[in-house]
Amino acid sequence: MTLYTTLDSPLGELLLVGEESATAPGGTALASLTVPGQKGGATVQDGWTYDPGAFAEIARQLRAYFDGKLTRFGIEYAPTRGTDFQRRVWKALEAVPYGTTTTYGAIAADVGAARGAVRAVGTAIGANPLLVVRPCHRVIAADGSLSGYAAGPVRKRQLLGIEGVAPDAG
Repeated sequence: MTLYTTLDSPLGELLLVGEESATAPGGTALASLTVPGQKGGATVQDGWTYDPGAFAEIARQLRAYFDGKLTRFGIEYAPTRGTDFQRRVWKALEAVPYGTTTTYGAIAADVGAARGAVRAVGTAIGANPLLVVRPCHRVIAADGSLSGYAAGPVRKRQLLGIEGVAPDAG
């Protein structure tokens, strides 16, 4: 069963979508986290069940992150629907430590892609359904500029600021 709720945050009202899970903390595995106006973000679908209580543990962790008190999420993710390449890129994102940044080229190298695959890596990162918790905001351009982000550069800068990172303007 697909569940959803919304959560106020410094980024605006988040849409959380999940699946029931016997193994997830709080009983819900997160399938999607979308911010308002996000490029390619989820929207509520017919048949989904509104259940804020199902997301209590996820909401607690997100609030602690936004308050600067949590540096690593303990959230179970619902099975991912991406391509094999996207899943490899998303796994590489999860390895980028809190308070640091990496580049698209470094992610390409991490997943064994050719140096020329930076654009494909950017596309895979842009398709990440779990903004904030799968930290695509930690990926910046080789010149230190913010580059693309599905939720926009202002939110990318906000998230990096929460983590104590001050990237170059761009």
